[in-house]
Amino acid sequence: MNFFKSFSLLAALLLSVIFTSISFAKSESNLAQVNTSNNHESEVQLLSFTDQQMQMADIKLAKLIPQYMDKRLYAPGEVQANGYTSYVVSPRVDSVIMRRHAILGEHVEQGRALVTLFSEDVAQAQALYRLAYADWRRAKKVGNSVISESQLLSAETDYIAAYSRLKAYGLSEKSIAVVAENNSSALGEYTLKAERSGLVLSDNFQQGQRVNAGESIMVLADEHELWVEARLAANNNMPLTKGTKAEVFFSGTTTDENHSYQAEVIQQGHTIDPKTRTRLVRLKVKNTNHQLHPGLFVDVYFSVLTKEPILVVPESALLRASDNGWLIYTKQDQPLKTQQHDQTNFIAQEVNVGASYRVYSSSTKQWLNWREVTGVTPNSYFAITGAFFIASQGAKSGFDAHNH
Repeated sequence: MNFFKSFSLLAALLLSVIFTSISFAKSESNLAQVNTSNNHESEVQLLSFTDQQMQMADIKLAKLIPQYMDKRLYAPGEVQANGYTSYVVSPRVDSVIMRRHAILGEHVEQGRALVTLFSEDVAQAQALYRLAYADWRRAKKVGNSVISESQLLSAETDYIAAYSRLKAYGLSEKSIAVVAENNSSALGEYTLKAERSGLVLSDNFQQGQRVNAGESIMVLADEHELWVEARLAANNNMPLTKGTKAEVFFSGTTTDENHSYQAEVIQQGHTIDPKTRTRLVRLKVKNTNHQLHPGLFVDVYFSVLTKEPILVVPESALLRASDNGWLIYTKQDQPLKTQQHDQTNFIAQEVNVGASYRVYSSSTKQWLNWREVTGVTPNSYFAITGAFFIASQGAKSGFDAHNH
C-alpha cells in the first residue's frame, strides 16, 4: 500500500515537471517568434549601407526637385534648302546655253559668272540700246540750242527704256556698259551672275541646250541655315507655336550629341496633305559643321515644356514591386539607435509612373529615359543609381520589396 502511494506521488511529480517544461518551451518559442517578427519588420522598413558600401556599389543620392520638363514629340523630317536665302538662276528670255562657269557642289561668291547664253531677243535689245545710247549722248551734248526740248526728252526716254529692257533680261550694269562703249562687241550673248554667295545645288542643263524664259538652270543656296520640314499626324493636337524648340538627328544613327542640331519652329501648315494625311511643320536649323544637306532624311524631336513642375526619376532608378507596380528607394532620415554614424538608411517607396521624357546626361554623354512619378514627397532624396543593388541586398536578408 505504501508502495502504491509512493509510486503515485512520484508519477504526479514527474507529470508536473513535464508540463512545466512544455509550457516553458512554448513560452520561449513564442518569445523567439515575436523577436524574429520584430527583426523582420525592422528589415522591411530600412536597409542600411555604410559610406564604403555605397561607394563600392555606386549608390548615389539625388534630390526629388519639382521641375519643368520638355515633353518630346517625334516626327520624321527632311532637310530642305532655305527658301528665303536660296536663289534660282533662270533666263528671263528664251535662250541657248553657250558656256557654263560653275559646276554642281561648287561654292560661288556674289557676282561670280555662272552661265553664258545667247538670245535673239537680247541681241535686238542690245542693238536698240546701242543706238539709243548714242542718240541720247549726242542730244545731251548739243543741248537745247540745236534741238528742241521734246526731242531731248524723247532721246532720254528711249535710252532709259532700252537700258531697262536689258536689265529686265538679266544683264548686269557692267555688261550693259560694254555694249554701249564697245561697238565691236558681239550682240546676243549675255552672262548670268550669282546674285548672292552660296552652293550650287543643281545644274540640270547641257551646253547648247535651249531653255525657255523662267526655266531653272541652277539653284544657289546658303547652307549655313537650312529648313527642316517635319510631318505630323493629322490628329496630333500638340501646340507647336512659332519659336518652339526641337532637336534634329540624322536618321538611322544613334542619338549622339555630335549628330544633333538645335532647331526652331518658324511655320506650320493649317491644311492636311491629301496623300500622306499629315500636316507640315517647318523649322530652321543652323548647319554649323555643314553635315546637313537638302534631301537628307532626319528625325525631329519637338520639345514642349510641361504646364506645371513635376517630379521625374531615371528609369534605371525604378524597380518592379511584387504587385507589378513601381517603386524607388528613398533615404530615411530617422537613424536606428544601433546604427553607425556613417550609415545611410533606405526605404522602398511605391510610386505611380507617368509620362516619359528624354534627358541628356553630360557625364555619360548619352540620352536617358526619365519618367514622371507621383506618390512621393518632393525634395526627398532617392537612390538615383544602385537601386538594383539595394534590392538584391534586401532580397538576401529576406526583404520584401512590397513592404508586406
